[in-house]
Amino acid sequence: MKNTKTGFIAIVGRPNVGKSSLLNYIVGQKVAIVSEKPQTTRTRIMGVYTRDESQIVYIDTPGFHKPRNTLGEKMIKAVSSGLCDVDAVMFVVDATADFKRGEDTLPIAEQELIKVINSKKLKTILAINKIDLLKEKSELLRIISCYTKHLDFEAVVPVSAITGDGVDELINEQLEFCKESPHFFPEDVVTDQPENIMVAELIREKLLHLLDKEIPHGIAIDIESFFERDNAQGQPVLEVSAVIYCEKESHKGIIIGKRGAMLKQVGSAARKDIEEFFGCKTNLQLWVKVKENWRNRQGLIHTFGLD
Repeated sequence: MKNTKTGFIAIVGRPNVGKSSLLNYIVGQKVAIVSEKPQTTRTRIMGVYTRDESQIVYIDTPGFHKPRNTLGEKMIKAVSSGLCDVDAVMFVVDATADFKRGEDTLPIAEQELIKVINSKKLKTILAINKIDLLKEKSELLRIISCYTKHLDFEAVVPVSAITGDGVDELINEQLEFCKESPHFFPEDVVTDQPENIMVAELIREKLLHLLDKEIPHGIAIDIESFFERDNAQGQPVLEVSAVIYCEKESHKGIIIGKRGAMLKQVGSAARKDIEEFFGCKTNLQLWVKVKENWRNRQGLIHTFGLD
């Protein structure tokens, strides 16, 4: 019987630095939705990576930002709770960020995160993401110098969540934090997210991609029914009925689109991903309803599973 080891690692960083993309690449499957819009991740998401006797449990957190509503406050609390009882932290930063690192300053959100990490004396790895987009590779030295002045990192690893450059090295560094322990998940499990939550997130991802401006952030998905049946040929078919909640009647019209075009586009794209994720045909029905100001209503935040 082999001696198993497990490590818990929190993934933190500002919005839109590629935390979810990096998590998806590491575990080899989409477990967190990805969008160019900030604050895509709303809750803590666990991803699981297992190699031989070692298992890393990743806790992906929402992007650290200044909250503007009750939901935003919940997201910040999710970051703080994600830093409790972990063996290490993966601090993800964007190599292409446009603030002036040369002035030895960091964004307020990153300064606050560093304060929290220092106060908890957490072992931290710096993952400099999006290096595939750097025009001048020499820029990396300046970026590394800027961050290491603020925190004593266990390791600094430049990576790309798109090409995979540096990811193996990053994983190897994180495996060092695993401690002798039983594995918490079977070897073939890559996330702890319930299946209906995964479906809701895949639908929301399509809305984030297809809608502009603020509308996607005022959207929540409620899965009303989710079950599997066999068709006439004995093949499994997933039946899903979901309600897209938005905050304004005008937003409802935009989500539905002219003659239902936008809603059909969302449904088609989401269905494709759901079928790929579950490996079976899916019948997806989408409805749109209005719940005004739901992001400031604790009861609705709880109903949508965002607390």
